[in-house]
Amino acid sequence: MAEENTLENIKIDGANLWKEEHITDLKVGNIRKLTPIKVDGTEDEARTATYSATTNIMTPNGALPISGEIEATNLAEAVEKFPDAINAAVKKLQDDMVRMQQEQANKIVTPDQLRGGNDIII
Repeated sequence: MAEENTLENIKIDGANLWKEEHITDLKVGNIRKLTPIKVDGTEDEARTATYSATTNIMTPNGALPISGEIEATNLAEAVEKFPDAINAAVKKLQDDMVRMQQEQANKIVTPDQLRGGNDIII
């Protein structure tokens, strides 16, 4: 029997700890740096830090948060690659929206479904 996720059984994975830092220019966006650490709080040099980019783009319905991973080994490289990460995230969002629209357009709707009924299988 699988162990249930209850409050009594909840625990932090001490072998997979990360320190989170937020860097911002107070104008365009944020860079989040996750640094791997050991349970004693020292940096875990066996693992590499990760960076991600976050910004908001304005739409007719308000601000839309966009985020994406940055392939970087240090903060200077993350700052340089910030635009590429955001552009890739926007492109993925656009591609996902087109795919979802195509899926919706390809659905076959029966008259019974339009009335809110269930399909009858004979």
